[in-house]
Amino acid sequence: MGSPDPRQIDGLGGAHPLTSKVGIVRRSTTPGVDLDFLFAQLQPDRDTVDVTPNCGNMLAAVLPFALERGLLPIQDGHTTARVLTINTGMQCDITVPTPSARLKYAGDARIDGVPGTAAPISIDFLDTAGSVCPSLLPTGRALERVRVDAAAGGPFEIDATLIDNGMPMVLVRAADLGATGYESVAELNANAALKARLEGLRLTAGPLMGLGDVTTRNYPKMCLVAPPQDGGAIATRCFIPHVCHEAIGVLAAVTVATACVMEGSVTQGIAQVAPGLTTTVSVEHPTGEFSVELGLDPNNPQQVVRAALLRTARPIMRGEVYISEDIWRGE
Repeated sequence: MGSPDPRQIDGLGGAHPLTSKVGIVRRSTTPGVDLDFLFAQLQPDRDTVDVTPNCGNMLAAVLPFALERGLLPIQDGHTTARVLTINTGMQCDITVPTPSARLKYAGDARIDGVPGTAAPISIDFLDTAGSVCPSLLPTGRALERVRVDAAAGGPFEIDATLIDNGMPMVLVRAADLGATGYESVAELNANAALKARLEGLRLTAGPLMGLGDVTTRNYPKMCLVAPPQDGGAIATRCFIPHVCHEAIGVLAAVTVATACVMEGSVTQGIAQVAPGLTTTVSVEHPTGEFSVELGLDPNNPQQVVRAALLRTARPIMRGEVYISEDIWRGE
């Protein structure tokens, strides 16, 4: 991918964490599962390869890639496959349109933050709770009063929701950090004081979430939440974890949406969610919104049993990446 280099000149990365991702796919040998997916997160400025988190955006490309490469038979109409994310043990069903047994990439599905339109790819997550953390709420509480000591950039205390429904996240009210939650990405990335406090909170939250020392980890992601501005359920500004996201990640959106239906979380009093056992949560982000459909347990309406959403993907190129000979020699 060309890391470590801010521009990733000697590689395939796009000089941003969002475009420094790799997906590795194979036929699965797990009963009931069609494909195995291993995700790798890289950073432009470091030489690390992290295979512990999930990535919902890369997940959307798994089935189209597998069908293009002949790993699975293609069906007439729609093709559905069950995919196991090896990183976390999470399974999901992915469905793509395949009229006349051919992949269809053109369509009317539109995703805020992504140019153009394309055919919809449906992802139905089967079990995302505690994907990396020991459980959905690793501290056992929807609201945690976290104390950040001087060594981590404090001292200060702040209310936070430490949650993992597909992505380990720390949710805090933007107002509690002196922000509005409506700032532009550029404004937030330039706010060194805010980013320092967020990093101190992240390092403190890691052990509380059962993640240990997260200094070199790409998680937990940090998310500022605020009342919605544009008719959605909640406004967000996410950090991944040190750079503000121009939108919001797939599994981050699922996790934020889950917090919105959870009594006592930091979203209580600011999130606007329609009642019902099936509800769509519109998560606002800097370039639009991301809708997540949640299915709730009839016996416990605060427990999410299903999360579904739409993404898009298309092939851009196919080829060979040439590796320098000295790398193979270990030089």
